[in-house]
Amino acid sequence: MNKETYIDESSEIYDAIVIGSGITGGWAAKELTEKGFKTLMIERGRVVEHRKDYISEARPPWEYENRTKVAHNLIEDEYKIQKQCYAFHDGTKHFFGNDRDYPYSTEKGTNFSWIRANQLGGKSLLWHRQSYRMSEFDFEANKADGHGNDWPIRYNDLAPWYEYVEKFVGISGTAENLPQLPDSIFQPPFEMTKPEIDFTAKMKALEPDKPVIISRCAHLTQPEKIQVDLGRMRCMARNECQKGCSFGAYFSTQSATLPAAARTGNLYIAPNSVVESLIYDDNTKRVKGVRVIDNDTLQQREYFGKIVFLCASTLGSTQIMMNSKSRRFPNGIANSSGVLGHYLMDHNYNALVTASIDGYEDEYYSGRRPASLYIPNFHYEPGRYHKNFKRGYALAGTASRSDWQSMGTMDGFGEDFKTLMHNPGPWGIGLQGQGEMLPNRDNQISLHSTKKDKWGIPQLHFNCEWSDNENAMVEGALDTAERMMKKAGYHNIKRQVLGQPPGLAIHEVGTARMGRDPKDSVLNGYNQAHDVPNLFVTDGASFCSTGVGNPSLTFMAITARAVDYAVKEVKAGRL
Repeated sequence: MNKETYIDESSEIYDAIVIGSGITGGWAAKELTEKGFKTLMIERGRVVEHRKDYISEARPPWEYENRTKVAHNLIEDEYKIQKQCYAFHDGTKHFFGNDRDYPYSTEKGTNFSWIRANQLGGKSLLWHRQSYRMSEFDFEANKADGHGNDWPIRYNDLAPWYEYVEKFVGISGTAENLPQLPDSIFQPPFEMTKPEIDFTAKMKALEPDKPVIISRCAHLTQPEKIQVDLGRMRCMARNECQKGCSFGAYFSTQSATLPAAARTGNLYIAPNSVVESLIYDDNTKRVKGVRVIDNDTLQQREYFGKIVFLCASTLGSTQIMMNSKSRRFPNGIANSSGVLGHYLMDHNYNALVTASIDGYEDEYYSGRRPASLYIPNFHYEPGRYHKNFKRGYALAGTASRSDWQSMGTMDGFGEDFKTLMHNPGPWGIGLQGQGEMLPNRDNQISLHSTKKDKWGIPQLHFNCEWSDNENAMVEGALDTAERMMKKAGYHNIKRQVLGQPPGLAIHEVGTARMGRDPKDSVLNGYNQAHDVPNLFVTDGASFCSTGVGNPSLTFMAITARAVDYAVKEVKAGRL
């Protein structure tokens, strides 16, 4: 990225403005610039340069003062919420938001953990990279069982766009021809361990409706020219992912979409620019620009553009929309339906079953692969629903041997204990449920009536909780995982209800959903606001349901599709 790319003040009227630089913002910028649109990307956080700013990459745990544990006083002052994330430690904390600077509130009796990454690249630097297509069953579920509004798109609408983004991203995995989990365009899969191979074979015979496969993840295992040309290389299975990957082996804004956009010469970036609101023109009935507050000086400035892609994350985009008030939209821009802020959802990861595996003492594995076992949703249509709950869940996990990192917390001392640390321990397996959350109008966010953040923007207030349906699904996932482990002959089987609040899956969606009817939705099937035709929202806020699989691949596909539509509309003179 050259220095001319970054701007501060500007009187330019850009062809397009993209708000946010994470997975969807990166894709919007790539697609718009490659189609010839002079595009401004606005990012509230600092610049993170690929490779240069991965300051903890390849630094081993023993070089940290507390072996990657974050000091207690720092957690209490700055990271009380962020510390709950699986990826948070002393080597990654610089990529997480500071809770002190980003306060929010929750309704009494509810809880929500909002994980944030406010820098160029956003959470694309921290995501877990598991990548699945949604199926026809996911898109039809709301209509089929009456929970939520009907998606205005179907699988066939997105299938070519899934293929388009997969070729660019690079997805490792195996073709399985499963109706509930459509196949992607794959690079070679990561290998299963020997116990996993045997578990897969046993379940094929004993639980044939629950196929066990290797997970699908956005890691290059056999890079294609489209990736090599961007400087991306094969995954080395180092488990350095959330520190940033100089190989560009996993997909992120920095490794892929940003350099692709930059090489067009059409990309400009305004970092450290906190979006306060969108500027609506009552005469043209269009968004004409964006008000931002400087992250450091707190001075206000404005940027102007012909179309706006809002990609600031589900919650960030909705907060901006709710704070964008005008005479026509006193309750937030594009909110004539009154739906904005409602139907907040996340995946439910609260079921965990672990077990011990005897034998395999002569088996081990190489590297720290980013993939896991994956058991796709088998309750994928109403006729297959469990008697106690609607929708379904997937199971994911790993069979591995304990090592010095896990055994280091055991009691012991002396020469024998040190020797124990040199040798791999026994095999174990864990399976965790990933359950769907039903759309519920009462699960919502709103702007707090009095509290504001350091930039003077109203804080978000959350009212969100698991329903009886999600709690029953946890029990169902525990029963299934336990039964499978018993059939596999494992022992020391333990069930755990993790008790995590919504938000910790970091798959939050909803709050500005698509729909056919402007009376019960914010966006149409192309992610275009019903009320404001030059405003597009392509992050998770647009979702009508969670589906079961990880949502990021769908974020990418709907963004690429929406840009294609918007560009055609502009060129046809309709936008």
